[in-house]
Amino acid sequence: MADGVFNIAKGRIVEFYNRVKSNDPANSAFVVVLLKTAEADTTLEDYDDLAALLAAAGSDEADFTNYARKTLTDADLAALPAPDDANNRRDLDLPDQTWVNAGGATNNSLVKMIVCYDPDTTGGTDADLIPCTHYDCVFTTDGSSITPQFNAAGFYRAS
Repeated sequence: MADGVFNIAKGRIVEFYNRVKSNDPANSAFVVVLLKTAEADTTLEDYDDLAALLAAAGSDEADFTNYARKTLTDADLAALPAPDDANNRRDLDLPDQTWVNAGGATNNSLVKMIVCYDPDTTGGTDADLIPCTHYDCVFTTDGSSITPQFNAAGFYRAS
């Protein structure tokens, strides 16, 4: 397992980031989801929406005590950075997310963190969430707070 980009989002993530930051559409956001089991990366990356990914036999969303998906709106994102012309790329980052008092009564061994684009947080379903990126996320909850980190280079690099 490793960090990667879902096929449906390749070439689109900078635009998704811009849409969330620009509030266009008004209720767009990134949603961070944790998995306690996940299929092989090459299989995982073929899913086109979160509902299909979670319906697969090998991928299960976390359900530890105090777990909830994290929603990142325009207020959570830094300004869209300019292209890095010196290195011929564009880097994006998201703030690391903390799950306070993760687990305790119900614990999980976590394996993946997924970032999805949601075009409408007010009325959509998991079938509307476009999986963008995934990261290895190895934690076992025990009631302590956890803060999974996006890739050290940032959330996404287009090069």
